Amino acid sequence: KEVERPRTNHKSQVGCCGYPLSIFFIVVNEFCERFSYYGMRAVLVLYFRYFLGWGEDFATTIYHTFVALCYLTPIVGAIVADSWLGKFKTIVYLSIVYTIGQVVMAISAIHDITDTNHDGTPDNMTFHVSLSMVGLFLIAVGTGGIKPCVAAFGGDQFQDHQEKQRSTFFSIFYLSINAGSLLSTLITPILRAQECGINSQRQCYPLAFGVPAALMAVALIVFIAGSGMYYKSDPQGNIMMNVCRCVGFAIKNRFKHRSSAYPKREHWMDWAEEKYDKLLIAQVKMVVKVLFLYIPLPMFWALFDQQGSRWTLQATTMNGDFGGFVVQPDQMQTVNPILILVMVPIVDSLVYPLIKKCGLNFSPLKRMTVGMFMAALAFVAAALLQIQIDDTLPKFPSHSQAQAKFINLDNNLMSITVDGAPLEIPAFQASGDYMSFNKESASISVNGASAVVALTKGRRQTVLLGSGGVLESGFDLNTKPEEGFNDIRFVNGLGTVLNVTGAQDLGAIAPNNFSDYASVKQGKAIFTIVDDEGQKCNYTMTLGFGSSYTLIIPSTFTFGANCWETIKQIEDIKPNTIHMAWQIPQYFLMTAGEVVFSVTGLEFSYSQAPSNMKSVLQAGWLLTVAVGNIIVLIVAEAGQLPDQWAEYVLFASLLVCVCIIFSIMAYFYKYIDPAEIEARFAEQSPDDKEKKKGLEMDIKSEQSKQTKI
Repeated sequence: KEVERPRTNHKSQVGCCGYPLSIFFIVVNEFCERFSYYGMRAVLVLYFRYFLGWGEDFATTIYHTFVALCYLTPIVGAIVADSWLGKFKTIVYLSIVYTIGQVVMAISAIHDITDTNHDGTPDNMTFHVSLSMVGLFLIAVGTGGIKPCVAAFGGDQFQDHQEKQRSTFFSIFYLSINAGSLLSTLITPILRAQECGINSQRQCYPLAFGVPAALMAVALIVFIAGSGMYYKSDPQGNIMMNVCRCVGFAIKNRFKHRSSAYPKREHWMDWAEEKYDKLLIAQVKMVVKVLFLYIPLPMFWALFDQQGSRWTLQATTMNGDFGGFVVQPDQMQTVNPILILVMVPIVDSLVYPLIKKCGLNFSPLKRMTVGMFMAALAFVAAALLQIQIDDTLPKFPSHSQAQAKFINLDNNLMSITVDGAPLEIPAFQASGDYMSFNKESASISVNGASAVVALTKGRRQTVLLGSGGVLESGFDLNTKPEEGFNDIRFVNGLGTVLNVTGAQDLGAIAPNNFSDYASVKQGKAIFTIVDDEGQKCNYTMTLGFGSSYTLIIPSTFTFGANCWETIKQIEDIKPNTIHMAWQIPQYFLMTAGEVVFSVTGLEFSYSQAPSNMKSVLQAGWLLTVAVGNIIVLIVAEAGQLPDQWAEYVLFASLLVCVCIIFSIMAYFYKYIDPAEIEARFAEQSPDDKEKKKGLEMDIKSEQSKQTKI
């Protein structure tokens, strides 16, 4: 990667191994900043979903709104740095804003602030939502504002004879970006999965946001610590503003001369010739030609950035047990940077040379087309996986339907009839799967004794039966347990009050009654049953992800060495059975698409742009990412498709259509040599020089900025 800048004599700088010592501060700063950003973003959608309690669609909408804002603000940051503050001050000031935003996010996740009744749920959710939105806005302004400045500022530290060292610096800089994002995406989900709190324990989002906040503070301190060693260039104007003025004048002038009395010009930008020199106009034409190709590109990013939203939510309904370790749903995002580090060198050194050796013309635009198609295939794979997941999910009742199951607490086989249908239930067992009813009551006959059980439409419930008839009825879960937790409850079939404790205190359970549900993590769970006399019995069970069980303490239960043997398990909701490893194919396809689309796209854009206007294309490229995220939030809010797999297919279909359009545009595109075109205008006529006198521009001083998307 190169940073083109005016040839300036640097003051004497402290060096190490042929490199300016100042760049080490910049590399450490970038590592910490990327750790902070990607670490916070990794757990963000789960924070929306499970802490703030938003639905999946709304959580996805806000997530992509935030990401879009992060890719809109770099344009502002570049203008501020080049036209007003300079890169150093822009990085420092916006890093302060960034750090404050991360701290605000960490504070917003502390549930104890408003949890007055100590039940683990905030009582004033408006407070937490407001703080979260303020924090995210500050983060978006901070990370977006410094994005176009840090890499270019690092390039400024090298002198003219250090081209090789500068190239190595950008390789190290890119490595620090990937290292920060990879480590943070691994670590922050682990921090989130911990339980913390002052008065009540719940998943530790304050820690998951607090560590990135601390890393951002470290990034700021490290960057400022190197202040005395930096070469700091003065603001010299931003080429984007000059391009916008030139385009604006051409459009305005064309509109003024829209009458047929005026002769047509070869290109609509030629209407700027009255004010701007021909070299600038020719350069703008080249940029506009590439920007036109950018129009279909946002659709790729609309799919790509759903790795952090829809795909993460998909992982919450899967089994993350990999044998020796458990993968959190938000950790699956690490597959992308890992594959990137593996695939980029393989594609560059093996795949592309092999294709060239076969005599195939695999041009940059063809590569980008293939990349878009592979992203569409990734979403087809995600849709197929979602169909398999949906098949394993329980069929909960609709709003016009009630569901019920029956448990026999008697020590004998029980014959019953439910609305005239005969059933036989073994001792201390359930009637099987839930029965569905389209009414609000059911007639039950037990050993000749009849009763009517009230049902609630849209709900599941369990009815306890004894030899004398109906004993009790209780509501069951109406959704699958969230975040991969397991919900466990006990039924006391013994004739005395029992207390059950475990991960949570279930309290006293009256005879022939239900306990509350306890949310338990995957793995080994131990429950302690205690009676009024202090006798204890430990019951151990191994749990997967997302299941629900009713544990029956039967009338035959006795305390002693093997007390646990008589306790019966009733499975109400099956654990997640589809393994998270099945997401790897869709991540592989998406990452392969990214390698041939994103890397090639930047390479193509820079090769087709004038040397002094690469920052304009960088702004345009970032804008396509922002628009892609806006597309996601529009579809998430307006689409309202009943099934998630259908939404995946919709996005895949849209990208295939866009891919076809882009391939047609690419077919008619003619590659150019910007250097050759600029050479034609190297010798300006006297008239051209006069037109240029009144302009506030210094094209030679413009720097090309390239940073990680």
